Amino acid sequence: MEILHTTVNGKKIEKLVDPSIRLVDFLRRDLGLVGAKIGCGQGMCGSCTIIMNGRAVRSCVIPVMKANNAIIETIEGVARGEKLHPLQEEFINKGAIQCGFCTPGFIMSAKALLDKNNNPTVQEVRQALRGNLCRCTGYVKIEEAVLAAAERLRNGEWK
Repeated sequence: MEILHTTVNGKKIEKLVDPSIRLVDFLRRDLGLVGAKIGCGQGMCGSCTIIMNGRAVRSCVIPVMKANNAIIETIEGVARGEKLHPLQEEFINKGAIQCGFCTPGFIMSAKALLDKNNNPTVQEVRQALRGNLCRCTGYVKIEEAVLAAAERLRNGEWK
């Protein structure tokens, strides 16, 4: 067992953990943050995507101790109380959600992009989302949602 020091959704965490577990398991089991889904378990589907130190990462392939002293954001930390982030609202508005299993991963990948670039091209959106798979809906609505959220962010709707 080792002590993990990390910050998750703005909250400092110090917890004794088994260093052999995956980050996604720590988030889900130890912290109760179940938004990151376990799809393929091999980092291929993107359902477990979180933001760690400003980058979208696949938490199912990251050993928990790689998160030591890291700053982590999960889908549970995106909204501000009851106020949804423009990305979340636009996924709803554009019909980019079907079953919802992959949605948190898409939103986290898109958020990592928009945190750095709130005026992406369609190609940049596609590049940012390339590691996220959806089996229920087309990617066009997802791209439209990201671009609409980017416009809202440029207009200062989320500060």
